[in-house]
Amino acid sequence: MASSREIGQHLQAVHPRILVLQSSPQTGPLLAQPGEVEYVYADSLPQAMALLKQGHVVGVLTDVRDINCLEQGEVFLQAHRILELLEDGVAVVDENWRIIWANSRFRSWCIGPADETRFYDALGSPEILGPEYSPFHAAWQQGRAVTCLRTNQGRFLEIVITPLDAPAGPGKQFLVLGRDVTHERQRQQKLDAIHQAGRELAALSPEQLARMTPAERIELLKQNILRYTHDLLHYDVIEVRLLDPRTGKLELLVAEGITPEAAQRELYARPQGNGITGFVASTGKSYLCPDTSHDPLYLEGARGARSSLTVPLLFQDRVVGTFNVESPKPNAFTEEDQQFLEIFCREIAQAIHTLELLVAEKRETVSQSLDLIRRDLALPLDAILIDAATLLERYIGHDDEVVEKLQRIQQHARLIQECLIRVGEVMTPAPAPAEVSNHPIRGLRVLVVDSEERVRRAAHSLLERFGCRVETARTGREALSLARLHTYDVIVADIRPPDYEDGFELCQQFRQIQPQTHIVLMTGFGYDARHTLIRSQQAGLIAGKLFKPFRVEQLLSLLESLPRRSSVPNERTQVPAV
Repeated sequence: MASSREIGQHLQAVHPRILVLQSSPQTGPLLAQPGEVEYVYADSLPQAMALLKQGHVVGVLTDVRDINCLEQGEVFLQAHRILELLEDGVAVVDENWRIIWANSRFRSWCIGPADETRFYDALGSPEILGPEYSPFHAAWQQGRAVTCLRTNQGRFLEIVITPLDAPAGPGKQFLVLGRDVTHERQRQQKLDAIHQAGRELAALSPEQLARMTPAERIELLKQNILRYTHDLLHYDVIEVRLLDPRTGKLELLVAEGITPEAAQRELYARPQGNGITGFVASTGKSYLCPDTSHDPLYLEGARGARSSLTVPLLFQDRVVGTFNVESPKPNAFTEEDQQFLEIFCREIAQAIHTLELLVAEKRETVSQSLDLIRRDLALPLDAILIDAATLLERYIGHDDEVVEKLQRIQQHARLIQECLIRVGEVMTPAPAPAEVSNHPIRGLRVLVVDSEERVRRAAHSLLERFGCRVETARTGREALSLARLHTYDVIVADIRPPDYEDGFELCQQFRQIQPQTHIVLMTGFGYDARHTLIRSQQAGLIAGKLFKPFRVEQLLSLLESLPRRSSVPNERTQVPAV
């Protein structure tokens, strides 16, 4: 409490005030003559705070015999100092929503004087965002109300309003606690925008998906990445690379603002010798470089760059690529920038995965469609080849014009087969798996002889999947007609063709026509009464045998074990005598 001397030193000509802590005016203390000082009275914290804020208060007096008043006075002074130091805004508002008192933080949000100004007017008529849209009424009815305000200056204020026990006399009072949540709101808005951008990165309608090629979808993804990086993150120097899991190479996907040398640089997911990008791809951890001139890992991307931020593209904790941004300013990126970019990169990785699924789905759909087409056309084309071959044997040496036409028919039938294969390779949006595209039997010319349509269809389906050129025949005679006019690498024949007593004689004729061709016999019988397999093996006619029903891996293993013959013309220029 202030002494009499101290109060006397602060008396001013313009009605200095002394705050008296008591419930009602009594006989004033004899410390000054009337007119020299004004006594103001308060018995509550809001009232005392309001009087202190009005100014000209040179002291606080109370009855020394009233211990409660002494304690209350000390609380008033301490509370005033504390409230002025708070980062949050505090105000006391009356029943007419006029501000009785406000601390300095709250006054800094006001567009003019706060005292005796209506609450919303003092804040510049802010927009009420809820959840309570009439917070003072709600606070009086419920005991507490929370809402959010957006001022004309773009500030977001979270407001908590609580009714106070009013001093003696009519009227209500409210304690308003405010917190500036602008940064949190803007951060959340940015996060929401990033997530929305992520959903739109690879969002395609069924109509768009049907008419866009994989290359067009990738181009759309690249454009969206650039657009959202500019609009949301405000970065101008961007480099995005995708990781090839087979080679570990980081292939360039998007580049803007980096030098041509940097764009053409070969980088791998290795911690050394591949710059920050290679380090991030190998470790799966983000790397914030505050000063490129002092970082041994940094390789120049943008000319004159002084800082960089590199983040992995992660899908289910698996690195699928990297995202690098650079700035000509040192220390241009913060930990918050890193957090935002990491979130955006997860959205990019999800979009890339979605595109891969779309490509795989379309590849599977196209593959199934082509398999159906090949399955339905394979046997009719085989029949055309057989009929043409049978007629050729009759007309060779008798009618050259007919022979020429029949040869053209055979040629066109085989061109259709080749066309179906090429169409499949072109229409499939992604390359076939390496175990298929690089299989050792790829390119083998195979003739399958079996009376069962099921076996002939399976031969086309299984072997053509691995790049073989397959033709089939129902009987031995049909197969011989084809073999006299066309060279095969492998002939797979049933041990008991319908027009031969056994396959031994047929194998002998195949060997006479095509001495270098590998012959394989297949059987579905457990007992070989005529010992065809043994006789054929002893005579050196066959290169192997299969037991029906055979598994795919057995057929592939057998064909793979056969030595590849030297290149020979597909069409035989002469037809051996029958």
